[in-house]
Amino acid sequence: MKTMRDFLKVTKALSDKTRVRIFKMLQQKKMCVCEVQAVLGMAQSTSSKHLKILEDAGLITSVKDGLWVNYQLEQHSHNPHAGPIISYLCSVLDDDPEVKVDAKKADRANRLELCSK
Repeated sequence: MKTMRDFLKVTKALSDKTRVRIFKMLQQKKMCVCEVQAVLGMAQSTSSKHLKILEDAGLITSVKDGLWVNYQLEQHSHNPHAGPIISYLCSVLDDDPEVKVDAKKADRANRLELCSK
């Protein structure tokens, strides 16, 4: 059932510029918290908070892989409003200058180097 609460979770999650930037990075590749943190230049706790909000809204998912927790776009969301919004967001903002810079940084982010510091 599509509820107002589910819809508001998605829209509130995407009402923050940082979370939209994270979503667009995850469109490019799976990332761990330390990679997101490095690209955005923010504290690990702040990065984790943003990732949790996106995950709770059904826009992304986390998958444990040994020592790593990888974040990626959600393929089969529990939130019925997330699918159409994921599709839409994947089709916009690719030409945005900030999104382009983030994409280049994300491409170079190496968890083995970042997390071993």
